[in-house]
Amino acid sequence: MKLFECGACGAWLDFESRVCENCGRSVGYAAERGRMVALDTTGEDGVFAEQGGEGRYRFCANDAHGACNWLIATDEPDVLCRCCRTNLVIPDLGDPVHVARWQAIELAKHRLFYSLIRLDLPVKTKIEDAQEGLGFKFLADWADARVMTGHEDGLITINIAEADDVEREIARNAMQEPYRTLLGHFRHEIGHYYWDRLVDHTDRLDGFRTLFGDERADYAGALSTHYAQGAPPDWRDRFVSAYASSHAWEDFAETFAHYLHMVDTLETAYAFGLRLRPKTRETPVEVTTIDFDPYRPTDFHTLLDAWKPLTRSMNAINRSMGQQDVYPFQIVPAVAEKLAFIDGVVRAPHAA
Repeated sequence: MKLFECGACGAWLDFESRVCENCGRSVGYAAERGRMVALDTTGEDGVFAEQGGEGRYRFCANDAHGACNWLIATDEPDVLCRCCRTNLVIPDLGDPVHVARWQAIELAKHRLFYSLIRLDLPVKTKIEDAQEGLGFKFLADWADARVMTGHEDGLITINIAEADDVEREIARNAMQEPYRTLLGHFRHEIGHYYWDRLVDHTDRLDGFRTLFGDERADYAGALSTHYAQGAPPDWRDRFVSAYASSHAWEDFAETFAHYLHMVDTLETAYAFGLRLRPKTRETPVEVTTIDFDPYRPTDFHTLLDAWKPLTRSMNAINRSMGQQDVYPFQIVPAVAEKLAFIDGVVRAPHAA
């Protein structure tokens, strides 16, 4: 993700900022412009003027719940931003625990949408397109009924317990996963959505089957076998994660999530002007300068060549802080080929 600054005073802002801590102005994210906007009051209830500009905005209605800081131009009819309009079900906000978990979920979902918009991927709501649109249901467990996170026909369901750090860590250990985050869930499930939209019933399907396998294999049976027997012993030679080995669909979704990890993290490194020059006695000394915007058309091998040393350095820093590896994965040649396939799918022109 890029760095953001206040349009009034130039102070550093976070993507989730609502107020500039330096000058005290209200700020919000204008998705269509890809920037944070500093705001002045207008005297008109709920309407703000862009400081130093001509834009007039109001906040998404979910700002009232502390769940969104995105702006809507006043000439637009919607009360929800383009990210929040995809919500079909949200938790009962009468429960403060639900509110806190939903806020965390929305933070992750808005970061997902930042990437989707930057990559110009098609995102229609279920209201706009009931067949191919995207929708989200955020549900809580009830009595003995366990909500399962997953995707079906453009509808992504997230169990709000995933927003609780303790619950998520318990699940991570139970599933023997090296990595489990809210943002990771969103990036995985959106991979299923884009397989349906951009691979199935297209001329990419044969190429997909060559790399990922035949998705027509019994899905329920494959998952049952995976949970009963685990991943094959050589899964690291072919898959980005153990779960990716369970079925071709899961392989694509896991790899798609890692592609979004790569692009967004590399943009952050680019925004900070990172230059990596490990001080070892290896010859020659390799210098990695992340001097490109990964959201713009870029040769995939440029992304991969920067990703490997970047993640190695991030892991080393985490270990120095006594933390787990931030990226506990290896990009082997077979996985790199799959990532390149996804890069081709993502970078191709798409219908809105």
